[in-house]
Amino acid sequence: MSDLDRQIEQLKRCEPLKESEVKALCLKAMEILVEESNVQRVDAPVTICGDIHGQFYDMKELFRVGGDCPKTKYLFLGDFVDGIFFGGDFSPSTCSEGQISRSNNTY
Repeated sequence: MSDLDRQIEQLKRCEPLKESEVKALCLKAMEILVEESNVQRVDAPVTICGDIHGQFYDMKELFRVGGDCPKTKYLFLGDFVDGIFFGGDFSPSTCSEGQISRSNNTY
């Protein structure tokens, strides 16, 4: 199991990551986003999700109901960031089961 897979499983259990792990994930996400176009082609079928305001538990529930990545393709709308307790600077497409590990199924 890779470090990333271990971290994903840890997040699914709602166990926090080490600060150094979060920083490394965010740096990797930044690398990906800098190279990525701001317009993405999204082929059907896709599950469209509204703005979850950075809520980790809401995203976790979406994956529970709709299916985990990469089996289900997701399109997240909104800014994903909010200054609330379970929010903060959290992006579902980059800091969880998104673009870092499965770039073809989360937008």
